[in-house]
Amino acid sequence: MTNTLSKQRDTRREGGDLIAGWPSPPAGGWTADDLDRLPDEGPNGEPDFFKHVELVNGELVFMSPQKRFHESVIYGLRTALNAQAPHHLKAVTQMDLLLGKKQRPCPDVVIVDAEAAKDRSRTAYTPDETHLVIEVVSPESRFRDHEVKPKLYAETGIPNFWLVEDKGGDPVIHVYQLDPVNHLYLITGIHHDRLKTGEPFDIDLVLTCLPD
Repeated sequence: MTNTLSKQRDTRREGGDLIAGWPSPPAGGWTADDLDRLPDEGPNGEPDFFKHVELVNGELVFMSPQKRFHESVIYGLRTALNAQAPHHLKAVTQMDLLLGKKQRPCPDVVIVDAEAAKDRSRTAYTPDETHLVIEVVSPESRFRDHEVKPKLYAETGIPNFWLVEDKGGDPVIHVYQLDPVNHLYLITGIHHDRLKTGEPFDIDLVLTCLPD
């Protein structure tokens, strides 16, 4: 038998009325599917209020404006990686990962199956389509990038993870690979000037000369 209250809550979600009680979450809390139904404007008509938001542990996380370092490294890595990637893989930015009902982070760069990237209607990718996740650390995201997100990515089996730090205006990349038994990332190297690796494909990057 269908519970009437549950049906009303489902109707609220389907109808897009997710922020009627803002800042309280909708009944049952936020879910990954809700991010596709958020309105363009905020509760008081603020434009693009939900444009840069992700879901971590069931909580909406609003991302701060990017610094130039952040934007430059994201663009440079995406461009350089796509120049070297085999035809079946593609580097993309500002795309969510669906890691569970309460988990929908938005990494800075991900390498996914090229076939999945061809679908222009997609708003997110799944772990089985994802080969590398890259997070560029900023002061406000440091705890999430160091402690929270790597655990989520490892638990869902994403094989490769990079953490990019700002060292005097130059990127330093910490490279990790998944231990498939314990579902933890193990560091394989810290790269200052040049990064060479065979995972998820043969990569050779001069970090001080990324496209800008």
